[in-house]
Amino acid sequence: MAQCVQSVQELIPDSFVPCVAALCSDEAERLTRLNHLSFAELLKPFSRLTSEVHMRDPNNQLHMIKNLKIAVSNIITQPPQPGAIRKLLNDVVSGCQPAEGLVANVITAGDYDLNISATTPWFESYRETFLQSMPASDHEFLNHYLACMLVASSNEPEPMEQFSKLSQEQHRIQHNSDYSYPKWFIPNTLKYYVLLHDVSAGDEQRAESIYEEMKQKYGTQGCYLLKINSRTSNRASDEQIPDPWSQYLQKNSIQNQESYEDGPCTITSNKNYDSNLLSLDGLDNEVKGLDITHPLQLDQPTESSNSIDGPDHIKSASSLHETKKANSGVTHGACLTLTDHDRIRQFIQEFTFRGLLPHIEKTIRQLNDQLISRKGLSRSLFSATKKWFSGSKVPEKSINELKNTSGLLYPPEAPELQIRKMADLCFLVQHYDLAYSCYHTAKKDFLNDQAMLYAAGALEMAAVSAFLQPGAPRPYPAHYMDTAIQTYRDICKNMVLAERCVLLSAEILKSQSKYSEAAALLIRLTSEDSDLRSALLLEQAAHCFINMKSPMVRKYAFHMILAGHRFSKAGQKKHALRCYCQAMQVYKGKGWSLAEDHINFTIGRQSYTLRQLDNAVSAFRHILINESKQSAAQQGAFLREYLYVYKNVSQLSPDGPFPQLPLPCVNSSATRVFFGHDRRPADGEKQAATHVSLDQEYDSESSQQWRELEEQVVAVVNRGTVPSSFHPTQYCLNSCSDNSRFPLAVVEEPITVEVAFRNPLKVPLLLTDLSLLWKFQPKDVNGKDNEEVRELVTGEPEMIGTEVISEFLINSEESKVARLKLFPHHIGELHILGVVYNLGTVQGSLTVDGIGALPGGHTGKHSLSMSVRGRQDLEIQGPRLNNTKEEKTSITYGPDRRLDPIITEEMPLLEVFFIHFPTGLLCGEIRKAYVEFANVSKCPLTGLKVVSKHPEFFTFGGNTAVLTPLSPSASENCSAYKTVVTDSTSVCTALVSSASSVDFGIGTGSQPEVIPVPLPDTVLLPGASVQLPMWLRGPDEEGVHEINFLFYYESVKKQPKIRHRILRHTAVICTSRSLNVKAIACRSNSLEDEEGRGDNMLVFVDVENTNTSEAGVKEFHIVQVSSSSKHWKLQKSVNLSENKDAKLASREKGKFCFKALRCNEREGATQSSEKYTFADIIFGNEQIISSASPCADFFYRSLSSELKKPQTQLSVHTEKPSVEDAVRLIQKCSKVDLNVVVLWKAYVVEDSKQLILEGQHHVILHTIGKEAFSYPQKQEQPEMELLKFFRPENTTASSRPSVEQLSNLIKTSLHYPETFNHPFHQKSLCLVPVTLLLSNCSKADVDVIVDLRHKTTSPEALEIHGSFTWLGQTQYKLQLKSQEIHSLQLKACFVHTGVYNLGTPRVFAKLSDQVTVFETSQQNSMPALIIINNV
Repeated sequence: MAQCVQSVQELIPDSFVPCVAALCSDEAERLTRLNHLSFAELLKPFSRLTSEVHMRDPNNQLHMIKNLKIAVSNIITQPPQPGAIRKLLNDVVSGCQPAEGLVANVITAGDYDLNISATTPWFESYRETFLQSMPASDHEFLNHYLACMLVASSNEPEPMEQFSKLSQEQHRIQHNSDYSYPKWFIPNTLKYYVLLHDVSAGDEQRAESIYEEMKQKYGTQGCYLLKINSRTSNRASDEQIPDPWSQYLQKNSIQNQESYEDGPCTITSNKNYDSNLLSLDGLDNEVKGLDITHPLQLDQPTESSNSIDGPDHIKSASSLHETKKANSGVTHGACLTLTDHDRIRQFIQEFTFRGLLPHIEKTIRQLNDQLISRKGLSRSLFSATKKWFSGSKVPEKSINELKNTSGLLYPPEAPELQIRKMADLCFLVQHYDLAYSCYHTAKKDFLNDQAMLYAAGALEMAAVSAFLQPGAPRPYPAHYMDTAIQTYRDICKNMVLAERCVLLSAEILKSQSKYSEAAALLIRLTSEDSDLRSALLLEQAAHCFINMKSPMVRKYAFHMILAGHRFSKAGQKKHALRCYCQAMQVYKGKGWSLAEDHINFTIGRQSYTLRQLDNAVSAFRHILINESKQSAAQQGAFLREYLYVYKNVSQLSPDGPFPQLPLPCVNSSATRVFFGHDRRPADGEKQAATHVSLDQEYDSESSQQWRELEEQVVAVVNRGTVPSSFHPTQYCLNSCSDNSRFPLAVVEEPITVEVAFRNPLKVPLLLTDLSLLWKFQPKDVNGKDNEEVRELVTGEPEMIGTEVISEFLINSEESKVARLKLFPHHIGELHILGVVYNLGTVQGSLTVDGIGALPGGHTGKHSLSMSVRGRQDLEIQGPRLNNTKEEKTSITYGPDRRLDPIITEEMPLLEVFFIHFPTGLLCGEIRKAYVEFANVSKCPLTGLKVVSKHPEFFTFGGNTAVLTPLSPSASENCSAYKTVVTDSTSVCTALVSSASSVDFGIGTGSQPEVIPVPLPDTVLLPGASVQLPMWLRGPDEEGVHEINFLFYYESVKKQPKIRHRILRHTAVICTSRSLNVKAIACRSNSLEDEEGRGDNMLVFVDVENTNTSEAGVKEFHIVQVSSSSKHWKLQKSVNLSENKDAKLASREKGKFCFKALRCNEREGATQSSEKYTFADIIFGNEQIISSASPCADFFYRSLSSELKKPQTQLSVHTEKPSVEDAVRLIQKCSKVDLNVVVLWKAYVVEDSKQLILEGQHHVILHTIGKEAFSYPQKQEQPEMELLKFFRPENTTASSRPSVEQLSNLIKTSLHYPETFNHPFHQKSLCLVPVTLLLSNCSKADVDVIVDLRHKTTSPEALEIHGSFTWLGQTQYKLQLKSQEIHSLQLKACFVHTGVYNLGTPRVFAKLSDQVTVFETSQQNSMPALIIINNV
């Protein structure tokens, strides 16, 4: 139980006090009424004695009484009606609320910190009023009248006669059988005569003389002269007299006359109010269907006749009658001075000392004498005496009958009742020892007689007496109380008495810290017959649980909820709300979502009833924003209730700011902002650039690629460096982008904000008139603020146009994004604050499936009437900062400015369309498409460039190419370049032309990825558009390729904030396999060609058709093989096959062999000019000029992408520069740098039509003898090996040229007759002249040693040339100049016929300026066989 102001030792004596009746004459009543008080009320503040009182017990022992209080009340002849008492108690509780600003106790239990009001003054007021308003009953005498004050005024004509009348009246009321009420303690009631004298108006002498007469007649002990009204009420009060009456009058009755008289109306209006709340626009049936007996529905009063019957009953209840006039504005005791207060106090003292206590003492003695005489008799005699005493006692009943009723009814003179009377008298004067023994005796007698009501009363008071005995000789007999409560409740059916027992016993148990037993007792008495009582007891039980040694927090909360529920049923809305709020502290945030929902819903309802609208809104908001586990129907009811309450709130301040709405949930960090127009849909063959849109998912990798592309093009524009002020263009801002700077938006270009909504409920939400909420600060052209800084939150469409979505439906538990647009028409600073909308629900929302796009007719008036307008702010937290030490040690967040764009001046806006753009190509296929560039803004644009990571994929043609459309029958393009034909005698001979890489935008040092777009006049005017051809080449690898184009352009008029703009396009191309080309270059053994030049090569080209028939390709024709190099050119085809038309069907492979020559010095004279020589060898009947667009474009692009690949460099030691030079020279010998371009046509059958596709493949030959491929080679994964640990050795081996490189220094060739006839019978030795040609391939002097001695290493070699020998000098030492050819005349000597290998000379070579360490054997390319015949 909660803490109380009084201890139980003070509470019980104050609850059971001697009762004194007051009977006043009309004149006496008039005198007291001058103070707005009745006589009984006048005495109330002074009814407690200020000093201790003594009296003697029957044993003549002196007994001390402390703090004795007496209760004086006017005689009322009708018992108070139960309904009136209920009303009184109800008003007492409702009038006593927790004080504003009361500091609550903080109780920490486990992980709970609860704010709980430690005291419950409403419960104490209820208890006091309940105990005081208990009607007197026959089985106990505690509240029977012991004495009666007869009050007359000194102003009356015949006061003594008036006293006689009053005395007779009292006698008649007590002894006449017509009056069963009030109850009197003993037949011989003490009468005390009081003469009231009005000091200000009366005659004091007369009063004194009357008083003397009274003393003569009634004795000095039985009368008193009370002087009051020492001042007149209309006189201005000089001194402030305290008003001790107000607290008593307010405590014991209805608060004031007004509330009492309006009581019935208030209750009924509340009832109607509640029913209105339930029938929220026709929702009555639904809500009632969900929860028929809602906790908040008001009970109909069960005893309407008893509850409030009108004025008769009001007069019948003493406290009501006494305080009907107690208006809060009235001052009590206006005619009384402090002296009068003392006189009244003195009067009470005199009455108690001289009249009441002697009377009680005498009565106790009389009763005690009777008891002693009874104890002296034997048991049998006593039973006879009992019969004699009882006289007209009810005949004894059967056991069953006794059990069915509350037992016997004793007549007033019964000896058992005399014991009870004596016990009650002793109890009233605090003689608890004697009281206990009497109660104990009476209890046994009552139980013997099966008089259960009497027995229960005796048990109850015996237990209280035992507890209150000084020195506590015996423990508190709680079982007495339990039996009494059970008897009252179950047998006697008297809940009022049972309640009194519980209130007293619980208080006693609490004082002994037996909280658990007290709680059980309190809970036991909760029942359906009284909601108010049940509520108060449950609340006290809850306080018991929280006050235990180890607080039971959840039990506390549960019982507070039960108490709140019962308070609600009793109409105590404020107390109900308080209980629910206190319990909420326990349930909040612990995952008990259904309990939380119930509590919040109830708090919302109660707050709404009490017109605490903000609290109601807050509570309903909590229900809706938490992850609710309620059914869809219940959630729908919650939502409609919330909307209804919210509507009422918003109607109170219709012009106020928009309130914050709780639904739907907005994920602010997922908000995306897009600057620019929406992408146009594809129009036939016209496909718009993909650019950026909100439909694309953010990919950090691709965003990094776009950033790099933009940096590349900006670097090119700014002469190779990226300016420090550069920031990548961001058209779409999201949670992953860099939002630390204010984004820039362009005037007249829309800003789209994508807001992510989520509906947590199982019912759909309908948002209507959804738009963005913003604030705008206009600037003038110079960027200065306007003189008046206008904050335009809504309206002003001439500044910012706002798009409104009329209906936006979010289905149950759905996440959905809304895209809202703003159209800026003025430069300035824009701040997007949030969204504003009407929140409503759909009628018939339980059938969610049937709702699709929700046409306008479906919503109906209902959903519109049940909607409220509000807002939700978009508040985005920036990224956590983690750069400096301070930021790492503290939690700080950076700004996120994606919703605060700066509107800048007009900029050009480019749109790019692709016409006939393919989606599928063969690898290497060339296709022509068109690109349309359109300027859709009001500003001209210039400086258009395109940048891509794959420049080899596309070309706009060379700088000087004549751009003509394709016809499928013709070759790929017609070129305006003149062709330099060196030799056109044979079809298989090359046609040579040359071109510079500068013509194709690929000069030295420039970025090959950045390609200027050849706009006519380099400017695109507003509204203008231009179409340019674009050739595409399918990538060499099969599969799906994403190719990113970034178009860069600038405004002709330079803008300070935005220097350039970009447009993105991602092309997706699917390539399928076509041809694989493999090539290798070999040294030709013939040292001289037709032109007499010794430098030539053989180039072998293998072409394989790897295409599978899925693409519908029938066959490939190789129409031309071209070469391109600065140093070499193809001369002619040396294919042996006569078939000129090279066709390859599926999976076929063709081999081509070409002779290549070094270019003339004039052809390849200046390398710096970047001139390449192109040679075309034609297999078909038409020549494709390879040095023009697009063949040369793609060749140059493939060349530049090849150059970008990392080349494997040999590690070179700088300490030997000569070694390094030597290595370089030797390596150069084997370098060729010849590029082969294979051009082909493919015949495709598609829809029974034959198409011809064209394409080209490039092979780049770097080194002699090393295979090169047109397709990228897959790197094989090295197998895992054991890790080896070794000490690195300092070797110079890495700087040595390889054997293969050294073998290319010198080219050797033997010239001899293939067959030689010799008559061996004439001459036994056959001499054959052999010429050994030595050619220096390097650009440096080479020392050569030719050794003719046979050096056999194996028997096989001996067999081949063991039978011939070289004659003459066996070793020659020569020095060959750069690219010199030297011939040696040798003679071979044979002795037999046969086939001989002449390739035995071993040639050693070294660079002249090097040491012998590089000397190595020269390898012969092939055996030189000679046949010797005998003639």
